[in-house]
Amino acid sequence: MEEHNPIHAPIPGLGLRSLKTALAAMMVAVIYAFIPDHDPTFACIGAIFGMGEDMQNSRRSGGNRFFGTIIGGFIGLGLYWLEHLLFPAGNQWLRIPLVFIGVIVMISMCVLFHWPGGVQPGGVVLCIILFSTPAHHIDYAIWRMIDTGVGVALALVVNYFLSRERLGKWYHLLFKKKNEPSSEEGSGEE
Repeated sequence: MEEHNPIHAPIPGLGLRSLKTALAAMMVAVIYAFIPDHDPTFACIGAIFGMGEDMQNSRRSGGNRFFGTIIGGFIGLGLYWLEHLLFPAGNQWLRIPLVFIGVIVMISMCVLFHWPGGVQPGGVVLCIILFSTPAHHIDYAIWRMIDTGVGVALALVVNYFLSRERLGKWYHLLFKKKNEPSSEEGSGEE
């Protein structure tokens, strides 16, 4: 495994991954600036979670976030629907056993699909839907899933095009030409 060599910057810990993460989050925010009445929060979170040190880690991190969000979103929707079927105005006491059941089902699904990294993000979405969902819960849940997918996809694109290997090649091409002696300097004639 390669050793991590961060860009030496005046801010400790600032490296290529940090810059790519910030760039992906900013690009998501720019895209959402053109979508009326849509908040970029969950898409930016998806971009941040989706950025890994390389494409393999990005796919794993982003996949965890996206898969967990989908599983937690659908389980949360089902439990929210069940609660409001039984108690149209909602019932906070019913949510207590529902969150227990939902977390058990979500963990089981993540294990079944061999995606245990989806448990934490899935749990976040499940709890948000059960305890903090606005009246239009279906739209809310669907948009959280879409937003997460957009953020994760953009993180993957940024990480692909700005990979350490690709940037290293560009850097060497750019600075190798600048630092090479010209033909006049290299001839040894005075």
